[in-house]
Amino acid sequence: MSSRGPPLPPASHMNMMRGPNPGLYRTPPGPYQRPGMMPGARMPVPGMPIGSPMMPTYGPGSPMRPGMNPMLMDSFRKRLMAPQGHPSAPNHRRGMKRRKMADKVLPQRIRELVPESQAYMDLLAFERKLDQTIARKRMEIQDAIKKPLTQKRKLRIYISNTFTPAKPDGEEGEKVSSWELRVEGKLLEDPSKQKRKFSSFFKSLVIELDKDLYGPDNHLVEWHRMATTQETDGFQVKRPGDVNVKCTLLLMLDHQPPQYKLDTRLARLLGVHTQTRANIMQALWLYIKNNKLQDSHEKEYINCNRYFRQIFNCIRMRFSEIPMKLASLLQHPDPIIINHSIR
Repeated sequence: MSSRGPPLPPASHMNMMRGPNPGLYRTPPGPYQRPGMMPGARMPVPGMPIGSPMMPTYGPGSPMRPGMNPMLMDSFRKRLMAPQGHPSAPNHRRGMKRRKMADKVLPQRIRELVPESQAYMDLLAFERKLDQTIARKRMEIQDAIKKPLTQKRKLRIYISNTFTPAKPDGEEGEKVSSWELRVEGKLLEDPSKQKRKFSSFFKSLVIELDKDLYGPDNHLVEWHRMATTQETDGFQVKRPGDVNVKCTLLLMLDHQPPQYKLDTRLARLLGVHTQTRANIMQALWLYIKNNKLQDSHEKEYINCNRYFRQIFNCIRMRFSEIPMKLASLLQHPDPIIINHSIR
């Protein structure tokens, strides 16, 4: 019976290193331990910070993350460093103004105890009206700055007439006396070389003659601008007659952009007589805002005061209904009226 040696170790332990004595087995060498390191401590990986992890700082001097867009990083820093929870300056000032105005209003109890307080309330109403006027003027100035530069010039209108007597029998010429009326004009002190025709300043011209002399069908002479109108330097009218005739000239200016005349009640309320549609809407909005007519819960509605009820014939209306209701209150501007006698 052959004797067998000692049993072999498992395969997992076959990788042990042999020392000088072939009969002894040594465990595999552990990782290299740096002198001065605690047992079990790990060597730092190159490129990693040593110590406890810290949150990244985003101050002005912090390094930028590799591969990140510098502009994106700057915008992120601005958002991160912006103060939170504080209202913006314009909104803060607006709220302060509202509170300041509300603090000025006297309670009803004090008004009953102090009869002179009514004069104070009248001053507050005048102050609100003054603020409304200043705000409207400020908007007009801003609109004037945005618009192209315009210059004021004087338009001189010349009205003349000539009389042609009837020719005696046997002579050539008109057998009936007649007169001719001429209406011309030009700009004074016009430095521009381009001269505008007289008719280019007007939308329409109407000459109204004596109805008793020329009848209901022949006493009006009208000119209205059309798309195919040829501009002219003047207008002339010729009619038979040998007596003095009174006539009235109605000249309608061609405003660009178009202007409208407001209803008398609304014009007195807004302080606007004749203006463009945009300026009228601005004045109307300023009145609604300064008198707090906008509904506090439903912002698209306007609660009409007693003046609006008389003008718009309603207690409440939407903002979208204003243009339709305003259209019936707009009229053509007043024409230039000139009275003339043909002698």
